Amino acid sequence: MITTPIELPRGPVMVDVAGHRLTDHERARLRHPLVGGVILFARNFSDRAHLEALCDEIHALRSAPLLIAVDHEGGRVQRFRSDGFTEQPAMRRLGEVWDADPQRALQAATAVGYVLAAELRACGVDLSFTPVLDLDYGVSRVIGDRALHRDPAIVTQLARALMHGLALGGMAACGKHFPGHGAVEADSHHEIPVDERTLDEILSADARPYEWLGDLALPSVMPAHVIYPQVDAAPAGFSRVWVQHILRGRLGYDGVVFSDDLTMEGATVAGDILARAQAALTAGCDMVLVCNRPDLADELLQRLQFTPPPESLARLARLMPRTVAPDWNTLQHDTQYQHARRIRSEILSG
Repeated sequence: MITTPIELPRGPVMVDVAGHRLTDHERARLRHPLVGGVILFARNFSDRAHLEALCDEIHALRSAPLLIAVDHEGGRVQRFRSDGFTEQPAMRRLGEVWDADPQRALQAATAVGYVLAAELRACGVDLSFTPVLDLDYGVSRVIGDRALHRDPAIVTQLARALMHGLALGGMAACGKHFPGHGAVEADSHHEIPVDERTLDEILSADARPYEWLGDLALPSVMPAHVIYPQVDAAPAGFSRVWVQHILRGRLGYDGVVFSDDLTMEGATVAGDILARAQAALTAGCDMVLVCNRPDLADELLQRLQFTPPPESLARLARLMPRTVAPDWNTLQHDTQYQHARRIRSEILSG
């Protein structure tokens, strides 16, 4: 279907779509002024051709194209796994390589980031919500082997190398889950995790990668749906203390802040979907995610009254890819891509 792109700035809400093609209702939803992005899931992928067509249609809806994102970290969180997509390792594998050979680990991290970004960009995806910066305390059920390492300095160096690879592939990065989800056992998808540590304990360990990387290296951040009662009664993503005073103030961060999915159990403490979105936006998030509940997405778009500040619009614009990506066939013959795949395979299979 050919549609005329509408001229609107990107709104503060990221939504999802049901399948491989847009329905008429989804087209109308994605043209709503409050929508600024789309997150894809495994259900949106059957093969590359369908994925490319879906991304092309989404981008064509608006003159300022919607940001298309996906959780594509590697390991158990990789949405697209067939039709040529490289199977990426769980990020803990990079940490294991570091313990044996730090330089080889950095080389592998850059190769992984480049291959991941290049393949997604070749299909029209703009952003992967990666890397995970949570520390591997060995207690979190939902983080587990998604974490790079226990040592925040090692996490920072591996993440920097990974993000360098992403940038070479034409993609920004998103660090998650600020200030740290690794020290709590509960899964915020299904429970409301509580971390009883003090602010000094968190800032001296879990939050260090965010401080060390800053927005020049880390273009976007996603706070955790975790309550840190020694700091604030609200989960980090709903907390002005965490987002405004600590992340933007104390740590001087000026990149994009995404909320985590507002339909997760960890978000329910804020109230209904409108209250959750208002809490996140008031706290200082630039964009809020509503996933797997199109009914709640529609309800939010009907009820939310919000005008993004100019600085938020500028941050989101900086996150969009700045180069035209090669198509898939061209990518397969690119010597840099071939080299990165070979390096990744040699190091991570050893």
